[in-house]
Amino acid sequence: MAANKPGADEGMRYLETLPRRIVTVYVPLVAFLIILLFPFYWMALTSFKPDDQLYNYDKYSPFWLKDVTLQHVKKLLFDTSYPEWIWNTMVVSVVSTFLSLFASVCAAYAIERIRFTGARHVGMLIFLAYLVPPSILFIPLAVTVFNLGLFDSLWALILTYPTFLIPFATWLLMGYFRSIPYELEECALIDGASRLQILVKIVLPLAVPGIISAGIFAFTLSWNEFISSPHRRTRRCRSASSPSSSRATSIIGAR
Repeated sequence: MAANKPGADEGMRYLETLPRRIVTVYVPLVAFLIILLFPFYWMALTSFKPDDQLYNYDKYSPFWLKDVTLQHVKKLLFDTSYPEWIWNTMVVSVVSTFLSLFASVCAAYAIERIRFTGARHVGMLIFLAYLVPPSILFIPLAVTVFNLGLFDSLWALILTYPTFLIPFATWLLMGYFRSIPYELEECALIDGASRLQILVKIVLPLAVPGIISAGIFAFTLSWNEFISSPHRRTRRCRSASSPSSSRATSIIGAR
């Protein structure tokens, strides 16, 4: 063991001197942090700058503050409907994420554990469904929403977002369920447990990391969705993450 210890530490010896640590560790780390945090710094900077400092770069530096104002924050929070838009976006993202996770867990478990004919082909078709561009589904989903009477409501988005969240989350959870030993379920079946009991008491506790990962990705996709939301949230139900889209609104209005 003593003979192997120098060999084990040999790979880190190049960090023993300060100049090498500066070049190989500190400089790349500082550069990475600057690139990562600069957008947040710029957003905070422009939020508290007066209007004259935002446009007059000859007199004021764009990289730091000279005077601080809260007028922009006050106008955003109290003079606009931005808090309502944030609430709409949060409700839609959370509800659609939970609905998608429920459907994805059931689908992924059925495909990976219930050995029916064509299970692998179904899994491949679900993955291919995720690859379909959302722009192709734009018109059919818009017409369906209008025919169901859900136009200009949050339910239009809550029921639309799972069309691209469920394939992605199912494909992600399929790989995670595949890594759980099947012998655990066989032992539970021998003890008389049902498939639902196995899923709830054995598989789901072991799959918590995968479910959390799928939930984070699903929530992020819902929050950042720009294609479906503009023409389903007009003045009454608009989200904070949705840009205005006159073309989309004209399509639904004509319909």
